[in-house]
Amino acid sequence: QVHLVESGGGVVQVGGSLRLSCAASRATYSANAMSWHRQAPGKERELVAEHTTIPNSGDNTKYADSVKGRFTISRDNAKNTVYMQMNSLKPEDTDVYYCNLKSPVVDGWGQGTLVTVTA
Repeated sequence: QVHLVESGGGVVQVGGSLRLSCAASRATYSANAMSWHRQAPGKERELVAEHTTIPNSGDNTKYADSVKGRFTISRDNAKNTVYMQMNSLKPEDTDVYYCNLKSPVVDGWGQGTLVTVTA
């Protein structure tokens, strides 16, 4: 297993920005996918953004339609950390956000960080 710890959540106003981070307990694998999901009370966890690394084939990113153009996922290999920059936040972005690391060997989840967007 790998342990993932999210941070950076908080309360922001509509239109504001927030940067989430997720630190892994050890170095990430060369071929893997790191992603951010969110889950509101009473709802299922949904994919928000995904970053896939394939050696010698480049990196790919995917976003949910609801966050395209507003959220950006990125990785810092030196810190074993994945980030998600969130801009132009809306009330419907209010959720608990979770990070995930998946590889041929690992499938791990963080404990979540709460994002609240107010008017």
